[in-house]
This record gives sequence, structure tokens and C-alpha cells, in this order.
Amino acid sequence: MSTLFYFVDAGVDPDQYLARRFAKRTKNLTNPLSKLAEFSCESVESDKQNEYSFGEKKMTALLREVETTQPQGFSVAPYAANKRLQVVTLTAETIAAFDESMAEWPVQALEYKPFLRYAVADKLDAITNYSLGKFLNATMQDRNAGAFLLQYEGQPDIAEGELRTEFDIKLSTAISHIVGLPNHDAMYGKYYARFTVLNDDNSDSYLRQAHRRMELHNDGTYVNERTDYVLMQKLGEAHMEGGDSLLLHVDDWADLDKFYRHPLAKKNIVWGAPKSKNVDTKIEHAIFFEEDKNGKPHMLFIDQFAEPQNMAEGIYLYEMGKSLEEDENFFRVRLPVGTMLVIQNHCWLHGRDKFVAHPQLSRELLRQRGHFTK
Repeated sequence: MSTLFYFVDAGVDPDQYLARRFAKRTKNLTNPLSKLAEFSCESVESDKQNEYSFGEKKMTALLREVETTQPQGFSVAPYAANKRLQVVTLTAETIAAFDESMAEWPVQALEYKPFLRYAVADKLDAITNYSLGKFLNATMQDRNAGAFLLQYEGQPDIAEGELRTEFDIKLSTAISHIVGLPNHDAMYGKYYARFTVLNDDNSDSYLRQAHRRMELHNDGTYVNERTDYVLMQKLGEAHMEGGDSLLLHVDDWADLDKFYRHPLAKKNIVWGAPKSKNVDTKIEHAIFFEEDKNGKPHMLFIDQFAEPQNMAEGIYLYEMGKSLEEDENFFRVRLPVGTMLVIQNHCWLHGRDKFVAHPQLSRELLRQRGHFTK
């Protein structure tokens, strides 16, 4: 948490003042912590009758609220290559308790009974005294972060193989339902998708092609559901070298202003998908389809599935893709088995580096894509 400063006036009790300000700003929020970072860094404007000065006199109502949301059962640190990305590490005790609580529910039960997915999420959050959910939701709502890498200490009390995979699916289900609601994945026919990259591939998209870089993109360009977040979890790997995830925050893209101010930036583009996606309809939307509450752009772009209808659209899309691939502000993220990367889909572009060829190369990934519900 950032250090909180508050204003003190000889005639105003600081507890009452900040409590009143905080309540006013968050009265319509299910989770007031989602606004905490914004509030804590904001300068309170000068009152017409009173000038407030900085001070750190005593514990305020806001500080007491913060104290109750300190991480319990996990730790947080910025990712070394880019401090926007938050690294969340669940303790071995948290993992053991979660594993024990999941014994009665196989993955099939979660697939057949959607309400159990929320029960799984609540079990994990409760183990952390609900501090995990508060932190993850605050992170995802903060444009300056909007991403976390979740890993865990120790190992679940199970053997390797499919039982370990079942545990990781349960864990990712808990995380995805803490931050929102996954959309149905038409490619796999469930609320999640599993797919494997092998050394050889003859599929109809870049998703499984091992020996080329998958370009930076947003997910959800060709579906009607809103795709606010993407969760990617590694389930298994063998003879794997390379294939790191690639990330670029929209605000770090050097040419953002050039393409955001372009005449075609907010014009509808046609988007489709290959047969493997099991989506037959085409949709239309602009690349910069909306702004956030502060007027900054949300983006929805992928080079593979755009269907330009004229020369101007084609050149705009070509130049955008070229600019993104040449941008030097991207960074790489290595995912060990069980680890998951969760990003705000409209503020981050993601891709994948190419793999080093090996006859027995195999990497299995789980994906969940969904929308925020808070």
C-alpha cells in the first residue's frame, strides 16, 4: 500500500474529515478498496474557507480500513522487468488449506454446476480472510497495474499428472470468479479452454504454431461478449525452451497517440474467426472502442481476425501491427507449471515468443476469458 497522507485543520477532526470524504467517494461501490489507490494518491482540493495542510497525526478511519486488508496467506511484489505487473505468491499453508477444502468437488462438478465455481472462489478468499479478493480486484481496476502473476509455494498433496492438473484448474477457477465471470469458450465448449502446443502443427490460427512469434493482441475481438480480463495458466510442459509470454501495456506503446488520434481509430472494423474457434458470426467494432473513467483508451485489436473493407482500413491495420511488433517497451514473462497470468484485456496486449524446436515439444495452457462483475 502507498503511504497515506491526510489533511488536518485546527477546526476539523481528521478522522471525521477523511471518513466523510472516503464514504462520499465510495458509497456506490461493492468493494471500496477498488478505489483505495486512487483516493490515497489524490490531493484533496483546497476548501473555500479552510486550507488543509499535510500531516500524519494519528490513525484515521481510512487507515484502519487499510489495516484490515493487509495480505493474509499471500505476499505481493512487483515483477522485476516491469513494476506494473504484480507478483502474488500464495503461501504453502494457503495452498494446503485450499487443496483440503476442494476434496469434495472434482472438476467435473464445477463444469456441471456453475454455482460451485463461486463456492470454490469463496473458499480460497476466506482462507485469506478475504484479503486476496480485495487486492486482486483493486489491482485489476487500477489502470496503472491491471495485471498480476499468481504463483504458489509448496505443492498440493497430490501426485503429478491429471490430478495435479485438476488442482490447477480449481485454483484458476477460484481466481477467475474472484475477479469476474468467465465467458463460455466456444473453442473448447466450457467456461475454460485447454490447448497444447506441439512441435508440429497444421491448425488454422497462430495459437498452436510453435515456431513463430504470436503477435501482440487483445482477446475477444470476434465475440459478442465483453472480454475484460484474460487468465492464462500453464498446466504442463515437456522439452520446452522459449515460448515466453509477451506483454505490452497500452500506455507504454510509443505510437499510441498516433493511432488513437487517427481518423479510423473509432470507426468500426469487421472481425471474424477461423473454423477452429467455433464462432460463425462476424461482428463490427472499433479498435479504440471506449475510454475509461479518466478518458484513456481501451483497445481491442488482433491482426489475424480483422477483415478490412478498403485500402485505408488495410493500411491502418498493417501499420498498427507493425508498430506494435517493433515497440521496445514489451517484456517477457516465464510461466512455470501451475502459475497463471491475469491481465486487464483492454489495457494490456499479450503475445507469445517462439519455441525452440524439439521433436517432443509439448506445452499445455489453460485459458479463461471473462468480464468484470463488480
